[in-house]
Amino acid sequence: MDRAVETVEKAIEDYGAPVYVRKEIVHNKYVVDSLAKRGVIFVDEADEVPEGAHLVFSAHGVSPAVRQLADSRNLQTIDASCPLVTKVHREANRFDRDGYYILLVGHEGHEEVEGTAGEAPEVTYLVDGIEGVDALPDFLADEKLVWLSQTTLSVTETLDIVAKLRERFPHLENPPSDDICYATQNRQNAVREMAPDCDLVIVVGSQNSSNSVRLVEVALEFGAKDSHLVDYAAEIDEAWLDGVTTVGVTSGASVPEILVREVLEWLAERGYADTEEIRTATETITFSLPREIRPARATKARA
Repeated sequence: MDRAVETVEKAIEDYGAPVYVRKEIVHNKYVVDSLAKRGVIFVDEADEVPEGAHLVFSAHGVSPAVRQLADSRNLQTIDASCPLVTKVHREANRFDRDGYYILLVGHEGHEEVEGTAGEAPEVTYLVDGIEGVDALPDFLADEKLVWLSQTTLSVTETLDIVAKLRERFPHLENPPSDDICYATQNRQNAVREMAPDCDLVIVVGSQNSSNSVRLVEVALEFGAKDSHLVDYAAEIDEAWLDGVTTVGVTSGASVPEILVREVLEWLAERGYADTEEIRTATETITFSLPREIRPARATKARA
């Protein structure tokens, strides 16, 4: 998610404002508002962008149809799609070519799901929650089936849905690798570990952030007595602290560190000054910026 935001910031530096972004670059209100103040214009579709302008595709990925629309308007596109999302798109393409039906576990209407499904729309079936399993058609035993998933889902939720899918379709195949975003998974693991010891878990993130919403659900599922999602420290209701001894704080994958620090400071002012960090993994994976805005490599001429 940091890569996507950095991509937009670099585009503003290189090309000047305005730079257009399809949908929200990441699902975080603070980030979107901050970029808008710098001259970023967020649009729903590429046909809202003036011909020839610069358009950034968000971290959630886009379908081939969106790329074609942008090309038809001669837009200068910059692809900030998360490489993990791009990996799922490539898997969808490959399974389509190999004659599979794709059962896509995800939430209807989410940009990432729309982009992935758009890679192979005629063979992709959305599975939105456990109840989505029963809504699927009756695939024959000799029809090839594989499941893929939205990268920001709860790991537990996804595995429960896949187990239900396999009950109905025993021949269902797994994707070649785990598609859940490592940043999402690491945060869920940390919340699982701290939730049993917490009277309250505060998740910093936006309501339209799938992975942030999941963290609230994971906290409650694994033992926290209460959990709430806030964009800013000012949104915390002091009534939530009644009878609370231990507060857990976490954040969605696209949340700037400053917002987490503000929540910790808000809690410290109300007597929750002692902090203990829970770390279940060290994130060392980095992705290069999109090729359209990477710095040019220096070349050396030989005499």
